[in-house]
Amino acid sequence: MFAFTDLRDQLALYLTQEQVEQITQAYMVAAKAHEGQKRYTGEPYISHPVEVARILAGMHMDHQCIMAAMLHDVIEDTSIDKFTIAESFGEKVAELVDGVSKLKQITFESKEQAQAENFRKMMLAMAQDIRVILIKLADRLHNMRTLGAMPAEKRRRIALETLEIYAPIAYRLGMNHMRVEFEDLGFAALYPLRYRILKESVRRARGNRKALVRNIEKDLEKRLHDVGLQDCAIWGREKHLYSLYNKMHKKRLSLSEVMDVYAFRIIVKKADECYLALGVVHGIYRPISRRFKDYIAIPKANGYQSLHTTLIGPHGVPIEVQIRTEEMEELAENGIASHWLYKTAEKETAQIHAREWLKGLLDIQKHAGNSLEFIENVKMDLFSDAVYVFTPKGNILSLPQGATPVDFAYLVHTDIGNACVGCKIDRRLAPLSTRLRNAQTVEIITAKGAHPNPAWLSFAVTGKARSNIRHWLKSQQCSESQALGKRLIDGALAASNAQLKDFKEDTLRGIIKDFGLSSVDELYEEVGLGKRMAPLVAQRILAYRPQPQTDDKIPSKKPGTLIIKGTEGLVVTYAKCCYPIPGDLIVGHLALGQGIVIHRERCPKIAKFRKMPNQCINVQWEDEVEGEFHVPVIVDVINARGVLAALANAIAECNANIINVHVDERDGRHNTVKFIISVRSRSHLARTMRRLRTVSEVTRIVRGK
Repeated sequence: MFAFTDLRDQLALYLTQEQVEQITQAYMVAAKAHEGQKRYTGEPYISHPVEVARILAGMHMDHQCIMAAMLHDVIEDTSIDKFTIAESFGEKVAELVDGVSKLKQITFESKEQAQAENFRKMMLAMAQDIRVILIKLADRLHNMRTLGAMPAEKRRRIALETLEIYAPIAYRLGMNHMRVEFEDLGFAALYPLRYRILKESVRRARGNRKALVRNIEKDLEKRLHDVGLQDCAIWGREKHLYSLYNKMHKKRLSLSEVMDVYAFRIIVKKADECYLALGVVHGIYRPISRRFKDYIAIPKANGYQSLHTTLIGPHGVPIEVQIRTEEMEELAENGIASHWLYKTAEKETAQIHAREWLKGLLDIQKHAGNSLEFIENVKMDLFSDAVYVFTPKGNILSLPQGATPVDFAYLVHTDIGNACVGCKIDRRLAPLSTRLRNAQTVEIITAKGAHPNPAWLSFAVTGKARSNIRHWLKSQQCSESQALGKRLIDGALAASNAQLKDFKEDTLRGIIKDFGLSSVDELYEEVGLGKRMAPLVAQRILAYRPQPQTDDKIPSKKPGTLIIKGTEGLVVTYAKCCYPIPGDLIVGHLALGQGIVIHRERCPKIAKFRKMPNQCINVQWEDEVEGEFHVPVIVDVINARGVLAALANAIAECNANIINVHVDERDGRHNTVKFIISVRSRSHLARTMRRLRTVSEVTRIVRGK
């Protein structure tokens, strides 16, 4: 409880007594749920939720958010579920906790897919309630502060993920203070030696700069006071270590070249005073052309506002100056969190920009094929500086650096992007691949019936444009595949003097039900994409054709368990060259008199059939396969009395049956025994081989071909 006492005092400064009591109840539930759990640091696990809540309390977050922070790991790491949280603390708190919890009930193909799907889940929850990402950022910040206790490999993985995802998200939400800490902590964990060397070099260089920085501050202060700006604040600022490292790395500069740039910040009371201060600064030192940016008139995508200018200072050293108001400074450091700190109308600017970004994320999610594609598109949007361009009506739109008119078209509206055929930049025709620059006016030319070009993917940079282009191409591929599949089936039926139109809809519905599909179009698509063979589908359709009536009644056979999906009513043969068994990846081909011959995917004999689309088909085992399958097992043994009996006993113990056995005498001491055994599946074979390895005389065992 001692860890919570200071936090409770902090919360009491801005929350009601009743709200603090509710948070205390959440703490008690979390403490009990995490009882006995420890962190890598050796501290009780409950210390982590408390510290996360403390970070959020520093932002003056509401009581529901603090309660969710206390409980943010209980769904993931304890027996408490979302329903229990909703009953005790309300639906809102339960939704927040669920939003930051990882997906445990789903099995993923890879760790990358699991991370991507969890990120996708969090971003969608964030779109419903922005507080989800604030809890996650606070959670990640405390984890980064205690990262030193982690194993080295995990430490590097978390640091890289922080630099790639969470620091850019903090930047996009305008939370510069948190972004800087993320980047410096991530840099220290990912490149510890570089971090230590750079930190020490900066410390040594700082001593030589103090006198010059102080003189420049005095000059600026005197001239600003002379024009009536007595209440302004001026200070020399330093780039944080990761920013210095990035600049050195990308521009191939030495530390002395980077440190030659002196940076200052001027904070004034009102927006019009920013321009007055700018005039004063330009009057003292000569500005460098093309190095002035007005982010007050045209704010950044995250709501950031400031005037930036670069000047030639004393002794020819470059000086970077940022000029902004106190409110702009607060917004620049805390971004969206500043809304909860002060809750004034001006602070809601960050909320508006954040929600605009989230709206774009939802559009990307809508058209993304899978979670990995989604996270790739989000990263593209996160890692970009902004370019500001105008619509023909004079509206300002923000796009990432390197964006093209195609990105602009999709930003305006998806339908405009899809129908785009050309563009005008500053009233002149230009290629759609042109990289846009600041202050250009862009006009999109559309045409009825036009559609996206696959080549656009080579130069479109925004996640929204790329996901919409891919979505359209997939839809187009789907319709083309359906048309092709229908033609292939009709062609296969023609060999039996039949056509698709000869069969009633009920007949086709019965077939797609047998195949486990949802529609006839899905069947056509699978044939068109090569997932099913047209001749096989045609045979299934022909089986429904009415047969001539005879006096002899043929008893109907009750179908047994299917072995290979999609081969209902067809002859299936298993190749003797590779002996496929359930669990193997398999491929089939049509052979005269043998029906479909099933091979293992890597069987050399299947290679020649892969070049013949009408002969080769991708097949797979049914989910539950019954029966025995033959497979060769080759065992190298030391020649000893009773070894063959020992091997036979081992096979029998695993409920496998010996079909054939051949012994090849290699030399006086060693024999090679080749068994043909019957097993039920690949896992059954693996158990049998593991048991054979326990026979002391066995020196080597492999599956035969």
